Amino acid sequence: MSPSRGKTLVRALAAAVLAAAAVVPLSLVTATSAEATPLLRGGLVNFACSASGQLHCLGKAVKSPKGSGPLLTSTPVGYGPAEIQAAYNLGGLHADGRTVAIVDAMDAPTAEADLAQFRSARGLSPCTTANGCFKKVNQNGAASPLPAGDYGWAEEISLDLDAVSSACPDCHILLVEASSADTDPLMTAVDTAAATPGVVAISNSYGGTEDPTITAADAHLNHPGIAVTASSGDSGYGVSWPASSPYVTAVGGTTLSKAAGTTRGWSETAWSGSGSGCSTIETKPTWQHDAGCAKRTVADVAAVADPNTGLGVYDTYNSCGSSAFCDLLLSLGLAQGADGWVQVGGTSLSSPVIASVYALAGNSVTAGSSPYAHPDGLYDVTSGNNGSCSGSYLCTAGPGYDGPTGLGSPHGTAAF
Repeated sequence: MSPSRGKTLVRALAAAVLAAAAVVPLSLVTATSAEATPLLRGGLVNFACSASGQLHCLGKAVKSPKGSGPLLTSTPVGYGPAEIQAAYNLGGLHADGRTVAIVDAMDAPTAEADLAQFRSARGLSPCTTANGCFKKVNQNGAASPLPAGDYGWAEEISLDLDAVSSACPDCHILLVEASSADTDPLMTAVDTAAATPGVVAISNSYGGTEDPTITAADAHLNHPGIAVTASSGDSGYGVSWPASSPYVTAVGGTTLSKAAGTTRGWSETAWSGSGSGCSTIETKPTWQHDAGCAKRTVADVAAVADPNTGLGVYDTYNSCGSSAFCDLLLSLGLAQGADGWVQVGGTSLSSPVIASVYALAGNSVTAGSSPYAHPDGLYDVTSGNNGSCSGSYLCTAGPGYDGPTGLGSPHGTAAF
């Protein structure tokens, strides 16, 4: 390409960006919100996690009105720790130093700094490497070398870390980063997490299509005494793995709304994006008794996942820097990552929330059996659906067990 041709393209891109900025005021890109409530209801955008690999992350963000990127704000938006703890009756509970492990692919270079900003803005005590609360390792448990950075997975990691901080502020956090989004590296990371002293729960916010190889990989999810949670999926009715493994607690998603005048103060319906259904491969666990699926049914329990009622997350790892011009590029979808506060959700949010509740409970667990033995410790979610299945409970919420929300969402820690 000639220098003159290159300059022409740069000028054209700049003109397009400036034209977009003239149509929609820049203030919308850096909108502020003093209230810890969802910013808006609008379109959603998937985290741009690396497309390579057998599994993919499951987070979604509220979309900018300016383009195909996320809506960025300069101050906290969405729900925060106060709302998560109030909605699930977790206030005043303590983990006493127990550790939640987060397993994801690729590196988030700004993870610790972004976590510090989130916790400071939300009034939480620091959780750092220096004070022993936070630790980041590769899939083999070493501090280096870490995987290559990935903007989408970094956003997923920020969501996971901030979700644990919101549900369980005094939990220690271990971040284990797999070298790719393939099954083998991620399962190695799960084994590393399970072998780390102090880890009582492991959250997996990723998934992929069931295939004949998953039954062999299931062994890496079988860690008696440790709660292993997995996101049920973000594409509505349909089953993904590892949520379908009989060794995990499969976590579905809800839309969580404030409900003034009610005893609880909150209401939940099944989120339309929550994954659910009947596995075609995995054996049904002995503790699961629904009659409409001869094999493993997804999900077991649920928590907030709808990005429109989602968590405000802080993430600054991106491909363009930290200027207002960068924020505009991110919002337009012309750059990758985030630069500040983003309102997010997906069952990528509900999985670490449930892992944190397990940590608060502090009990030795056997796969996902505990909620089935203590259903009274859950808020039953009785309305909403995630697709079409002839009206079956596999995609339609109702009293008791159903696919999208399982047995329900946490009412304290009694079910865990």
